Order: sequence, then structure tokens, then C-alpha cells
Amino acid sequence: MAKASEKRILVVDDEPDVRNFLATCIEDAGFQVSTAVDGQDALDKVFANPPDLMTLDMVMPKKSGIKVLRELRAEERFKELPVIVITAHANTDLGSDDIKMASAFASGLRPRYTLEKPVTPEKIVTAISEILDVEVTQPAAFETAAERADIVKLVSSTDKQTLQKIKDMLASK
Repeated sequence: MAKASEKRILVVDDEPDVRNFLATCIEDAGFQVSTAVDGQDALDKVFANPPDLMTLDMVMPKKSGIKVLRELRAEERFKELPVIVITAHANTDLGSDDIKMASAFASGLRPRYTLEKPVTPEKIVTAISEILDVEVTQPAAFETAAERADIVKLVSSTDKQTLQKIKDMLASK
């Protein structure tokens, strides 16, 4: 099994906040990350230095995500490049035509995954890890979320008297 640090991911999104968030989540999981600001920038970077996987926004200036997919899949060397489409418009008029268009084509054009914004760090890292068959060490944020879920489960199943004792102990410190 490969290591996350051996895999390069290209994050493509025209929104700087989304692009930086995704890049940070993926980097925190140990992957190498580069970014592209639009579809044309993505194509330039893929052709210059192909990544192991690409995340791709559908609605962008210069070239939409579907146009990027078409151009990539037209090249033999990029037919198998894994792509995760990340869009806020999967169910809106703005992006639904692109999603429908991608689904209507042969399976070679369809992205491996489609994730709807907002995307959690766990969802994007899990999807990338599954596609690339990479085991990653979960970032602290994942562990905190898991621990929080465990605590909520514990508290919800605890009787009122025990909860009051815990509350009193915490208040005395």
C-alpha cells in the first residue's frame, strides 16, 4: 500500500477559500498538493506535471469542469486519471446541466466521485484514500470529531445523578 506522502493531488477551484480549505485538509492528511484557479490553469498543470488525482469544481471561469474532463479524457494518458468533482451546484440549475452532461457520456468521462459542498475534511480525505488505495493517519480534527461523538454517546446514556456529580466536580476546579 502506498503512502500519502508519495501521492500528488491537484485541487481545482476558482473560489480561493474553498481551494485553500481543500488543499489544507489534503495536506494535513500527508498528501502533496498543488492548486489551480480555473479549468485552463488545471489543464496546464496536468499536462506539465500529471497528478495522481484531481479534485475539480464544475462551475468555473475560462473552462468549466466538464470541459476540463472532456479534454483530459481525449488524451490517452489521462483516460484513467482519477477525478473527484466537488460542486455546490449538483442540484441547482447552474451546475445540474454539467452533472447531467457528464453522466450522459461514456463511463470514461464520469468522475470517480461527486461530492457536494460543503465538504468535510474526513469526506475528501476518505474519498482520496479509497481511490488511491492509500492509508493515511487521521489528522487530529478527525480524532477530535470521533472523540466528541463518543462523549456525546456516553453522556446521553448516563443517568442524571452521575451527570450532576460530574458537573459538580468540574465546577469545583
